[in-house]
Amino acid sequence: MPTYPDFEALYRDVIPSVVSVYVGGRRRPGGAGSAFVYDDRHLVTNEHVSRLADASDAGRVELRFADGSWRVGEVVGADAYTDLAVVAVDDLPEDAAALPLATENPAPGRSVAALGNPLGLDGSISAGIVSGANRSLPTSNGFAIPDVVQTDAPINPGNSGGPLVGFAAPEGDSTADGGDTADPAYEVVGVNRAKQGDNIGFAVSPVIANRILPALVADGRYRHSYLRARTLDVTPTVAEVNGLDAPHGVLVVDAAGADGDEGFLHGCHESADYRGSPIPVGGDVLVAIEGNPVRTHEELMRYLITETRPGEPVAVGIVREGDPLTLVVELDERPAIDRDDRTGGDGGSRIPVE
Repeated sequence: MPTYPDFEALYRDVIPSVVSVYVGGRRRPGGAGSAFVYDDRHLVTNEHVSRLADASDAGRVELRFADGSWRVGEVVGADAYTDLAVVAVDDLPEDAAALPLATENPAPGRSVAALGNPLGLDGSISAGIVSGANRSLPTSNGFAIPDVVQTDAPINPGNSGGPLVGFAAPEGDSTADGGDTADPAYEVVGVNRAKQGDNIGFAVSPVIANRILPALVADGRYRHSYLRARTLDVTPTVAEVNGLDAPHGVLVVDAAGADGDEGFLHGCHESADYRGSPIPVGGDVLVAIEGNPVRTHEELMRYLITETRPGEPVAVGIVREGDPLTLVVELDERPAIDRDDRTGGDGGSRIPVE
């Protein structure tokens, strides 16, 4: 006989660690979000939820726990590029234990539940499966969050920042180390972020969250590596127009630096018309970073976020005018986003920026 996930038990065990976030005391969908307990003093939520707090009351948020008690928290760290933020709060309720973060991204088909505060409805749960775990979700200013988890569990306004929870692996080795945690039978496999059409929701992956959150707790910010280039995946059309042998890697559309210097990436300086659409041509094709294949923008972004730091030199494999080359490029720090010049979770350039 098939076994079915016990979502009733999951809810009972996990909901004490899920928090409703209200900004400026406004109980309405636009001023509400969700969070979950990260450690004995911090909660995790979305940066776009924390931004509402910054705009309304200098980072102050009101927090309602499952036992009905209220706390006041302060946003102490935020990262606009991955839409993650940390809220500090004193005196957590006794049963509000930290929820362990998975160390690997969930596999498609895994049963999951989204918990939080959709439409201002405290303590809600919706269930589904992981639909995909390697999505790239565009944000404003041309950035795209890599490794985003896709789910068909309903995610609505107000769910933002809440946990996407899965049943932990039987071995129990896929949870992050830490202090006291909630029932290890469950783990957070994503931080709920956005709804995009019927039966399609997205959550920031645990691999990205595990990289970003410790820095937000310690320093209030995460320093992102910056390759100073805009790229476009080399599709069959892009390969054909650029005279490439195969659709592989990412085309450097433009790059900061002196194109006459062999130590810099070269961007495209013209475009060709293909069935009425302009296609950039002539730039370097980036195919590897530190010996790791780069087949898509997603792979490049994932490596930059999870494996590099600003100021580090990295070896970049490229194809330039048909010849393979290896450049050593020193990574910059990605500039801060203008908080007044973007939206919460939609939009973005069609050509992502590294």
